[in-house]
Amino acid sequence: MEVINTIGRRKTAVARVYMSAGSGKIVVNNRDYKDYFPTGPLQYIVNQAFEVAGAEGKWDVKANLDGGGITGQAQALRMAIARALCENNIEDRPALKKEGFLMRDPRMVERKKAGQPKARKRFQFSKR
Repeated sequence: MEVINTIGRRKTAVARVYMSAGSGKIVVNNRDYKDYFPTGPLQYIVNQAFEVAGAEGKWDVKANLDGGGITGQAQALRMAIARALCENNIEDRPALKKEGFLMRDPRMVERKKAGQPKARKRFQFSKR
């Protein structure tokens, strides 16, 4: 049985995915994905790539997530799953690409600047 290994990133979150043919079981950091992602929208994000490709319940996914927050991790996992589906069946690529699952979202947190409280916020200006 072939195992497909891919990686997905979003903000500072990294998802390493090992996908193999199976019954649709998704395990994230040795926990069921419904335990790891407690809310419905996050669970929906994880399953989006399977829905677009029409592959629900056909693949078992083992994922290692690291860094970032829970939303960034869910989106990184979606990207890694989409890449793995493309690696398995190239015909799924146009549909996944159209939804934007194969493009790495470049938006990152802007760094804090010296002499300011945050990245863009300034201390109050006093003329006198």
